[in-house]
Amino acid sequence: MRRSNLLLVCAIIVTVALAACERSTTVSTELVDRLAQADDLFKDRKYEEAGDLYEAIAGDADAAGDVSAYVEACAMRARSYLIREEGATGRPWLEKAAARADEREPLGWSRYLGVRGRFEWKGGDNETATLTFREMFDHCERSELWDRAVDAAHMVALTGDPDEKLEWATKGIAMAEKGEMTGWLGPLWNNLGWDYVDAGRYDDARDALVKAREYHYMGENELPKLIADYSVAHATRLTGALDEAESGMRAVFDWAERLHGEGHADAVEWMGFSRWDLGEITVTRGDEAAGLAMMEEALGEFESAGMPKWDAVGWKEKQDRVAELKG
Repeated sequence: MRRSNLLLVCAIIVTVALAACERSTTVSTELVDRLAQADDLFKDRKYEEAGDLYEAIAGDADAAGDVSAYVEACAMRARSYLIREEGATGRPWLEKAAARADEREPLGWSRYLGVRGRFEWKGGDNETATLTFREMFDHCERSELWDRAVDAAHMVALTGDPDEKLEWATKGIAMAEKGEMTGWLGPLWNNLGWDYVDAGRYDDARDALVKAREYHYMGENELPKLIADYSVAHATRLTGALDEAESGMRAVFDWAERLHGEGHADAVEWMGFSRWDLGEITVTRGDEAAGLAMMEEALGEFESAGMPKWDAVGWKEKQDRVAELKG
């Protein structure tokens, strides 16, 4: 249920030593601007459009001899496929980035590590992914790429073991607060909140998710705000405050239903999650038949949203819960 924000393009001062390297550093203002444009498209979830632009940038950077921009563009072209569950199509682009990535070029190297780690994570190798993201963090800290260092901390908070998750979520929050990187604070507080959920610390989870919601509400897009409201209502349910949780969850469902009716395909997933939680609340109150009916309806929404493909484990857990209630 966690949704990560994207890498943002950072400024960097290139030292004389780096400029003297055999591999070129990014010198084209045009390519920097176009990478920023592609990043904005990616952040707006226009993944196909962003991917096409990254591919075009890679070709132009290659022709211009700008290796750093080439590596960044190839890596993000790979990620534009991965995020659409087309990792096999994206992997050749990651291999292109790997072939020319050089840690002496901080922008290209940091971008490459960030995407490589995500491929490892999505491939189910959290241990290797965690090592990659820790390497990325150290590299970005040395290179003063603070935004990307926060991204690396954010990812360790997703892929690490339980203790690492709490440590790195807290580390990322501290760095983002110090640097006034408010765009990161929503996802980071969100990660910490869900880590607390996993640890059974429900009051702490709710507090962290309320904090995350404050930052998500600073944005313009409705869906992150809806997800933030869902997260708070879910944690509230886990604390046992059922009336408050039900009120919040009904508001989330109504919001998701409206967005779905307006053509927002992603909203159906949140119709499912909010309906499921309302079913769990109903079961907790003693009406198993009514709760089960809600949860079976939610299963249809999860299936429509593609959950069996992007979260096979979660899908099976939901099916098992329904089977348990059917007894």
